[in-house]
Amino acid sequence: MSTGKVLQGKENKQVEAEEVTLVREDLESCKIAAENGNRKQATKRRCVGRCDIELGDVSRHNVMQLKRLNMSVFPVSYNDKFYKEVVTAGDLAKLAYFNDIIIGGVCCRVDTVDNQKRLYIMTLGTLAPYRRYGVGTMLLNHVFDLCAKDQQIKSVYLHVQTNNESALDFYKKFGFDITGTVEKYYKRITPDDAYILEKNLE
Repeated sequence: MSTGKVLQGKENKQVEAEEVTLVREDLESCKIAAENGNRKQATKRRCVGRCDIELGDVSRHNVMQLKRLNMSVFPVSYNDKFYKEVVTAGDLAKLAYFNDIIIGGVCCRVDTVDNQKRLYIMTLGTLAPYRRYGVGTMLLNHVFDLCAKDQQIKSVYLHVQTNNESALDFYKKFGFDITGTVEKYYKRITPDDAYILEKNLE
C-alpha cells in the first residue's frame, strides 16, 4: 500500500478543475456500489473506469497524512496521544484512498460501559471535494462490519457538533438517534455543544 498524499484546504488549488470533474464522475459511479446494500462490496476495493477506491491501514509511515486530513476536515485538533494510539488500532483505524490519494479516514475505539461493549467513532471524515460520492458510507460500513464480527458490541456512538446538519443527516440515514447533549464539549469553537448520536445494534 502506498502511503499516498493528502489533498487538503489550501492545496486544493493545485488540482485542475478538469481533473476534479473527472474524479467526481468516477466517484459518482462508485457511489452506486456503496449504496447498493451489499456491505461487503462497499468495504472492499472497487475499480470503475479510472476510479480506484480502497481502505488501508494506518501506520507510522502514513499517520502524519491522517493528521493533515483531520486538520483539513475537522474544526478541532487531536493530540499526539491520539495519533500514537491509532497506529496500533488495527482495523479500528482506516484510511480511504482514491488512486493513491488519501481522501478520508475513520478512527474508532471500543469502550466498556456498565459491562457492555460499545464502539465509539472518534473521527470519520472525507475531504470536501470527495464528499457525497459514497466514501463516508464506505467508511461507516467498515465500522458496522467490525461490530458484526464482535457480537458483544451492543451499540455504536459518536459526538457531533450541534450545528453540523450534514453530519446529523448522514448518521440519521443509517439509523443513529440523538440520545443526549453534552454542553461545552468542544473548546475554542462555536457552538461548543455536542449531540450524542447512537445506533443500537441489539
